[in-house]
Amino acid sequence: MENLPSILTPDLGLLIWMLAAFLVVFFFLARFGFPVIIKMVDERKRYIDDSLSKAHEAAERLLNIKQEGEALIQEAREQQAKIMKDAATTRDAIIEQAQEKARDEGARIISEAKKQIEVEKQSAIRDIRSQVAELSIQVAEKILREKLSTDKSQMEMIDRLLDNVSKKESKD
Repeated sequence: MENLPSILTPDLGLLIWMLAAFLVVFFFLARFGFPVIIKMVDERKRYIDDSLSKAHEAAERLLNIKQEGEALIQEAREQQAKIMKDAATTRDAIIEQAQEKARDEGARIISEAKKQIEVEKQSAIRDIRSQVAELSIQVAEKILREKLSTDKSQMEMIDRLLDNVSKKESKD
């Protein structure tokens, strides 16, 4: 068994041929393959770096756009709140004006109604007085015709009537 080649310890000649083959392959790879591979790796690295920087820029732009959008939304909400506040103020002012106008109109109508009532009351009192006066005169005429047959009683009656008239004039 000693003549069999050992798997763990290779022959010196085989080792030299393996080393020569390795150096030839390494020389061709170093001369032709490695520059192409390195160039491709560098291009791939540049492409990845560019893609990453573009992705970062896009993310920053997206963040800026999002912040601008939020700012616009906030501004719109503030404007909406201001418009609502202004509308409420205007509404309250219009309601207050309408109520004030209604109060003034109601007071004017009540005042005119009181004046009209007073005028009608005075007119009714004058009418009643004139009717009472006419009735009194008619009654007095009838009484006078029946009772006053003498000149003396007529004179007394005239004096009393004159006294009553003068008393009424002094009261008015």
